[in-house]
Amino acid sequence: MPDTAPAALILFQRDDCHLCDLALEVLAQARAPEFDSVFIDEDEALEALYGVRVPVLRDPVRGVELDWPFDAARLAAWLAGR
Repeated sequence: MPDTAPAALILFQRDDCHLCDLALEVLAQARAPEFDSVFIDEDEALEALYGVRVPVLRDPVRGVELDWPFDAARLAAWLAGR
C-alpha cells in the first residue's frame, strides 16, 4: 500500500513569485525534507493569512512558520528545532 501521509512541511506561495522561486532554491540547497506547495492565489482565507508574507514555510506538526527571507543556515536551524 503506498504511503499517502502528507508531507512534513508546507510552502505557501503564489504563482509568478520571484521570492517564492528563491525560497524553492534555498529548500533545494538545504536538502529540506519533502514539502507540499500550496498556492494562495484565489483562496480568500489563505490570501488573508499569507498575502503579504509569502513565501512562508509551515511545519503543521509543530504549528510554527518560517517567513521569508531565509537562507540555508536559517532553514537548517529552524528544521533542527523539529
